[in-house]
Amino acid sequence: MSGAPGRGILAGLRLTSLRLRLVVVFALVALTAAVSASGIAYWLNREAVLTRTQDAALDDFRREMQNRAAALPLRPTQAELQNAAEQMADGGDYSVVLIGERDAGKPITGVSDRDDFTLEDVPQSLRDAVDDRLDVGAGNPAPYHLYWQRIDRGGAPYLVGGSRIVGGGPTGYLLKSLGQEREDLASLGWSLAIATLLALIGSALLAQAAATTVLKPVHRLGEAARRLGEGKLDTRLRVSGTDELAELARTFNKTAESLETKVADMSAREESSRRFVADMSHELRTPLTALTAVTEVLEDEADSLDPMIAPAVNLVVSETRRLYDLVENLMEVTRFDAGTARLVLDTVDVADQVTACIDARAWLDAVELDAERGIMARLDPRRLDVILANLIGNALKHGGSPVRVSVRPGDTELLIEVRDHGPGIPEEVLPHVFDRFYKASASRPRSEGSGLGLSIAMENAHIHGGDITAANSPDGDGAVFVLRLPHDGEAAADCEAAESGGPGDGGNGTGRDAGSRGPDAAHGEEGPR
Repeated sequence: MSGAPGRGILAGLRLTSLRLRLVVVFALVALTAAVSASGIAYWLNREAVLTRTQDAALDDFRREMQNRAAALPLRPTQAELQNAAEQMADGGDYSVVLIGERDAGKPITGVSDRDDFTLEDVPQSLRDAVDDRLDVGAGNPAPYHLYWQRIDRGGAPYLVGGSRIVGGGPTGYLLKSLGQEREDLASLGWSLAIATLLALIGSALLAQAAATTVLKPVHRLGEAARRLGEGKLDTRLRVSGTDELAELARTFNKTAESLETKVADMSAREESSRRFVADMSHELRTPLTALTAVTEVLEDEADSLDPMIAPAVNLVVSETRRLYDLVENLMEVTRFDAGTARLVLDTVDVADQVTACIDARAWLDAVELDAERGIMARLDPRRLDVILANLIGNALKHGGSPVRVSVRPGDTELLIEVRDHGPGIPEEVLPHVFDRFYKASASRPRSEGSGLGLSIAMENAHIHGGDITAANSPDGDGAVFVLRLPHDGEAAADCEAAESGGPGDGGNGTGRDAGSRGPDAAHGEEGPR
């Protein structure tokens, strides 16, 4: 657990996280403020240190010029200049060069340290300024002034100053090293840099603390929203404080409570509606069974009936069968909605199953089968029959003969393709072909089918862990339905049972699936074309 906090911080500082952005913003603000303050402090201290050293050296040099250089004769000797330069240098921490004239036009020089400072080391611009005689007036009481300049020699900073005696006398120059001041300023710069770094680290820590204070409630809100999205509608947030985040938590709790109430109400209504449909369908089965038996008798005697009543008898027979199919379909849909539909798996030869489906409905003359024997799959034979009956029956009713059924084994799934040669499916209808009670033509709201066949086929594919897709043939000749089923439906069955919490009564033979009544089952399903 020792490394957990560090990993937590690193995990929290994702490149796109709000925490990282807060830390970066705090750090940038602190860095800007610290750098600005340090820069100003360094500049002010630098000027103060250099000005203090410079003024002290120049003031001392001015006094030495007045006391020693001005005391020299108008035409000093070399020895006198040399002695005066050495005395001036001894009185201050700098080197001195004095320039005089032994005779007119014959300059002589006295230096305190020839190895350290000579006239050649003085910049020409400073010499010109020192030798320049100014007009004396109200704003300029003296013709000559003291001038100075900072230079860099051998990578080291120096101060060079110069002046001459008013009224005649030698010209003097000084050279003052600023190395100690540079070292002091470098130490100051390092101190300010360290202070800036500490301020940056402190701001990052403060930003982390502030981000944690702000983001913890946001994180809790996100986790609560995630749990709410997963269906845990009893999720609530603990509210503390009176700030905006607390108000947000209160709003979330109110929203979650309202959502829980509405979902519970909707679930109760949905369950009531589903129970009503199931109960109604169940109650209708008993009289429909009797009606079906009667209609079968009437159908057998149709040839001996009066020609005037024969059409009415045929209509009663067809409508009774249609009503029976509708009740069976409604019960199957109810089982799927309630999550009680189950698979009864068996290992079967897919080609035999397709052949049996076609043969049971007398479609051998209208359907071409392309399937090799020996393609084995573990699935529910009854539900596969329902799927095939609805797909092939829909193709025969709305497409064009011949209908071609192809079976192809894949690496992980089984593909069964049902292709017709009709006009195809309109593009605006394709997204709705598997919707319940959907009929493409509004001009024929009443038709032979219920509009549930393809929907039930899709549900049976899903319970196997498969899917059905609908499209038009690329060559424009008919529609193509492709059924994809896994080779082994065991995993899908286990997953379905785990999600529903136990076995139901829908898929174990207690009810009959749509399409399982023989030749007329698929014909009773209205397709979307």
